[in-house]
Amino acid sequence: MFIPLPDVMHILTEKVRGELEMLQRHLIILRRVVEEEPIGILKLAEETKMPSHKVRYSLRVLEQEGLIRATAPGAATTERTRPFLAELDSLIEDLARRAEDLKRIKIER
Repeated sequence: MFIPLPDVMHILTEKVRGELEMLQRHLIILRRVVEEEPIGILKLAEETKMPSHKVRYSLRVLEQEGLIRATAPGAATTERTRPFLAELDSLIEDLARRAEDLKRIKIER
């Protein structure tokens, strides 16, 4: 079965692209919580210009990971936030290195 080239590229890269976009959204939300805690969903949506359902999802993920907690006035950081932030730069550098490694893979055409 022959799959047209744009479809192949989409299949090979779309999941990674989607995960990176979601990670970016989670980190933008986490940054706002760190800077403005406590902060609610509506204010986060307004400030980030993200739909509230996406903000809510990111907050849920961050809460499940123990990086934030829900409070009556809004989302707030936890004792796990600072250690995570201390490791964040190295985690992002690792992702960047992996992307650079992909660029170095040469396939004869």
